[in-house]
Amino acid sequence: MEALIPVINKLQDVFNTVGADIIQLPQIAVVGTQSSGKSSVLESLVGRDLLPRGTGIVTRRPLILQLVHVDPGDARKNDDVGREGEEWGKFLHTKNQIFADFDEIRQEIETETERISGNNKGISEEPIHLKIFSPHVVNLTLVDLPGITKVPVGDQPKDIEVQIKDLILKHISNPNCIILAVTAANTDMATSEALKVAREVDPDGRRTLAVVTKLDLMDAGTDAMDVLMGRVIPVKLGLIGVVNRSQLDINNKKPVADAIRDEYAFLQKKYPSLANRNGTKYLARTLNRLLMHHIRDCLPELKTRINVLAAQYQSLLSSYGEPVEDQSATLLQLITKFATEYCNTIEGTAKYIETAELCGGARICYIFHETFGRTLESVDPLGGLSTIDILTAIRNATGPRPSLFVPEISFELLVKKQVKRLEEPSLRCVELVHEEMQRIIQHCSNYSTQELQRFPKLHEAIVEVVTSLLRKRLPVTNEMVHNLVAIELAYINTKHPDFADACGVLNNNIEEQRRNRMRELPAAVPRDKAAGGAQGDQEGTGNWRGMLKKGEEAPGSGPGSPLKGAVNLLDVPVPVARKLSSREQRDCEVIERLIKSYFLIVRKNIQDSVPKAVMHFLVNHVKDSLQSELVGQLYKSGLLNDLLTESEDMAQRRKEAADMLQALQKASQVIAEIRETHLW
Repeated sequence: MEALIPVINKLQDVFNTVGADIIQLPQIAVVGTQSSGKSSVLESLVGRDLLPRGTGIVTRRPLILQLVHVDPGDARKNDDVGREGEEWGKFLHTKNQIFADFDEIRQEIETETERISGNNKGISEEPIHLKIFSPHVVNLTLVDLPGITKVPVGDQPKDIEVQIKDLILKHISNPNCIILAVTAANTDMATSEALKVAREVDPDGRRTLAVVTKLDLMDAGTDAMDVLMGRVIPVKLGLIGVVNRSQLDINNKKPVADAIRDEYAFLQKKYPSLANRNGTKYLARTLNRLLMHHIRDCLPELKTRINVLAAQYQSLLSSYGEPVEDQSATLLQLITKFATEYCNTIEGTAKYIETAELCGGARICYIFHETFGRTLESVDPLGGLSTIDILTAIRNATGPRPSLFVPEISFELLVKKQVKRLEEPSLRCVELVHEEMQRIIQHCSNYSTQELQRFPKLHEAIVEVVTSLLRKRLPVTNEMVHNLVAIELAYINTKHPDFADACGVLNNNIEEQRRNRMRELPAAVPRDKAAGGAQGDQEGTGNWRGMLKKGEEAPGSGPGSPLKGAVNLLDVPVPVARKLSSREQRDCEVIERLIKSYFLIVRKNIQDSVPKAVMHFLVNHVKDSLQSELVGQLYKSGLLNDLLTESEDMAQRRKEAADMLQALQKASQVIAEIRETHLW
């Protein structure tokens, strides 16, 4: 099982080559407040001074520290290493440069930190990767994070506390991360910021290990026995106490090995019963053991994650396509595929079906039968016509002579005015379908033919050709729809079967009303006069025309009513609201019923013929001629190089996807080797 940690280090190296952190590998994150002893703990684990020192915030970028155990006999042979050549370090950002001097390692950490984070005590999320090879370390992967702080110092931003906490949470939220919560023994454990942050992401404490530093600096007469026994703050993975080097020891360059010996002596003297379960060496062994078990538990899920990502990147790489070899064949293939997908989207057989909203042919169907249909149904047959308008039209159609019957021309005049109102929604229907066919272009570009994203100029050219084709068909379709309404206006067919039936029903209603009036006549009225009046009514309405009442005279026209005073003949009487006579009311009702009956017939015709015209002149024509139009406009030898020029970032994205796929495949092989060697 010891070999599991080098495997994780190998996986880390694989993903470092592509600069990706999409895989959350098992690691140990060190969390603590400033001056809690985090750096001393790490240096004790390494056995060398390698971390920057100073006041305030020193760790301003995450440091991913990989400790790799090497046998003394396998130590690197190099003349520049000197006497201590068995230990060395390598940074990811310096490629293959070897650092045998740990002072140079510390200096490189400071330089690289300032290069990204600046020198104003700000922090950065971009990590520094350092690998230490030594026969004196156990295999571990540690992440040193900036110390938790409360108050900005110097040029630090005012929200430095929030920035640091967010950075810490980003790392320890990884479920594959063990949290090493560092707290000084001379502070109250109940107020430990490290444990508080750890509990936010690990409330059960299943992956938190507490380290109590500075055991030698506790107040006289006190000890950490209760803390180390877990009686104060219980932690499931345990609590381990260590003794750090003092600042004086650091200034005097006291070796870490000497500090560890002094630590062991202190624990034997102060905590003899707990000495074998505390100290730096026990901490290193514990971390190694915990990390190995954690890796073993994480590997199955890690393998699944790697396989899923490999499949995703394989699909992504396929979508980017291979470099173009035969330009003519590639261009024709892309044109054909776009035209096919465009037509399939209209027919509803496209590979990528939109689920968020109606698209393509389904939306066109909705426009025809829902939008357009409901709009026509909402048009009132008598909308915009008042009774006075109808009466005025009747009077204007009679000329200078009083009429006995309702003139037929008034019906035609009024019904044409109402039918004309159907033209606007019909033309709007054409516009909506045209807009949807324009939207289909973008739909095909985004979902159906992702290869077009490789060639932006070809994509622009295809959009321009299809848009131009749609633009050319729009006036033709509009003209046809306009003609459909004009045809209805050209001839008012009062012999239409449906209209004739309506007239018959209307005549029956009028006859029934005449009989009712006769039954209501007083007994003193002679029956022949009543019959004569009825006969007159029948003659006046037999052909849907109204009649004047027998003997009815216009006001002011009877004897004994001479006009008095001067009259201005240029004054035209303006119709005003007034109570209509029974004849006028009857004439208006007849016209209204006939207009409504005929309007409904025309509306039904328009509702049926407009979608057919739009399908024939616009939709089907574009479908049938799209590919030939694209080939004719674009398939030219002089345009090949220009149209098939890839976007500037496509080659880079293809390379990144290929590198990531290669890294994932290597990682999959590494895990497969683990299974073969029965390490898990």
